[in-house]
Amino acid sequence: MASKPVTTSNNNRKVPRTYRLAPRKIVTAQRLLGARTATEAIEMALDLVVFRRELVRGTRAMLGVRISPPDKTAR
Repeated sequence: MASKPVTTSNNNRKVPRTYRLAPRKIVTAQRLLGARTATEAIEMALDLVVFRRELVRGTRAMLGVRISPPDKTAR
């Protein structure tokens, strides 16, 4: 299995890091996320955290907005 090339753009530049993480937690996240590697699982988990923030912000922005039910004839 070939590893992914390191991205070189400034936004997605990858740097080596060392973390002390529970192996069982990484394996579980990897399985649940369908990730091929531990690094991919960690990146996917971090993406989910960022997405959650976007959802919360969007939900807060929608507070007070009235949403009408869809037109029943449009089915």
